[in-house]
Amino acid sequence: MTPAFEPEALSWYEGSARQRIAALVDPGSFREAVGPEERATSPHLALFDLPEQFDDGMIVGQAAFKGTPILVAAQEGRFMGGAVGEVHGAKLVGLLRAAKSLALDVLVLFDTGGVRLQEANAGETAIAEIMRAVVEARLSGSRVVGLIGGRSGCYGGGGLIAGCCSALLVTEQGRIGVTGPEVIETNRGVEEFDARDRALVWRTMGGKHRYLIGGADRYVDDGPEAFRAAVRDVLAAPGRLDLATLDAEQARLERRLARFGAARDATDIWSALGVAEAPAVPGLSTQAFRAVALGRESAHDAR
Repeated sequence: MTPAFEPEALSWYEGSARQRIAALVDPGSFREAVGPEERATSPHLALFDLPEQFDDGMIVGQAAFKGTPILVAAQEGRFMGGAVGEVHGAKLVGLLRAAKSLALDVLVLFDTGGVRLQEANAGETAIAEIMRAVVEARLSGSRVVGLIGGRSGCYGGGGLIAGCCSALLVTEQGRIGVTGPEVIETNRGVEEFDARDRALVWRTMGGKHRYLIGGADRYVDDGPEAFRAAVRDVLAAPGRLDLATLDAEQARLERRLARFGAARDATDIWSALGVAEAPAVPGLSTQAFRAVALGRESAHDAR
């Protein structure tokens, strides 16, 4: 007999896209759009003798969060590493356009290695269309909140989309990067980045580092309750997108580059931020890490 699904016991890292949605939103409130029964599959994968999935690895729909209507999208990292293709991208674009017309906020549960290589330009175009739709939704007043903590992380075009969001919530496992470790090593050599060095990968792209340098807005435990609390907080805060917001973000990034551009390792940056015992950061528990982050000068404070 299959054991009953217990949302509170879910590991975000281990869970499927639908399990994450069910554990995050109000119980029983999720209503999927363009679900598996409609069989909106990729038109490209059969050309490569690759298996299709009836939802194309993207689950979208409407739910309630703390009693308030909200739109939700979740990438299924178990299907092609959550890679973005034409149909996958179109479903997210449609959801974001719905957010604009319905004046609803959006939660995007990222779990992706980037563009689906087999779909080439169709996948790249999908990324551009999603980024445009995120910006348009935000300009209309909707907040688009990204949650990152899955097995595939948030890489490639997914990293670009995440950078357009109103806020990002990340776990220690929630790696973020425009370029993945293996791609860096392939193009620049192992001397530049050793993709087999998991400690290097985690401290360069993992959630703790992204939070410390200001690349994520909340650092949370690997579980639905922690994500729910963080979502509640960011949705209660202003999420306006205007020229002043963009100017401030550009200025912050310029300061960050000037300050840390010569650093050779994440530990150098953490030391510059005033973190004592910087090499010990990867091993800190969530509670201990929060104490360090709150007690030192982080990039959030240096904006």
